[in-house]
Amino acid sequence: MSREGYDLLVKEFKFLKDIHKPEVAKEKQIAAAHGDRSENAEYHAAKEKLRHIDKRLFYLNSMIEKAVIIDPEMLDHSRVCFGSRVHLRNLDTDEDEVYTICGSLEAEVENGLISIHSPLAKALMGKEEGDEIVLQLPGGKKEYEIEKIEYIPIFDLKKKIPTEEDFRFK
Repeated sequence: MSREGYDLLVKEFKFLKDIHKPEVAKEKQIAAAHGDRSENAEYHAAKEKLRHIDKRLFYLNSMIEKAVIIDPEMLDHSRVCFGSRVHLRNLDTDEDEVYTICGSLEAEVENGLISIHSPLAKALMGKEEGDEIVLQLPGGKKEYEIEKIEYIPIFDLKKKIPTEEDFRFK
C-alpha cells in the first residue's frame, strides 16, 4: 500500500481507539445508570457500537501489522507498476478508460482506483505504452491498448479524503 493509505489506516485506528471508543463507553455507562438494562435501548445501542468498534480495531491492527509500504513515486512508470495511472483504449468499444493501480484497501473502482490484485491490474503489470492486452472475463473477452502511463499520487485522485467524522459508528 502507499504511505498515504497506511497513514490513513493509522489515523482511523488512533481515532477509534483514543477518541471514539471512550466516547461510546461513556454513552454506555450513562445509559446503564438509567436502570433496567434489559429494556434499555440506549445501553444496547452503545454496547453494539462498542462491538463494531472493537471488530474494526482488530481488523485495522491486523492490516497495519501486515502492511508493506511502497512509495510509487520512487518507481519507474515507463512500465505499468504499483501506483501507475494507465490510460487505456478499449479496442472493442473504442472508448478511453483510465485506471490507477493501488493497494486493496485504497481501491475505489468508481473513481478508477483498482486493486493490484484485480484481473485488469495483473494483466497490465509490466506492460508499456502501445502494448495490447486481452482479458478473459466471465462476460467474455476484452481487449485494450495502453495509450499512456503516468504517476499521479492516489490522494490527488480521490474524490474525498476521509475525515475523523467518517470513522464514527452511527
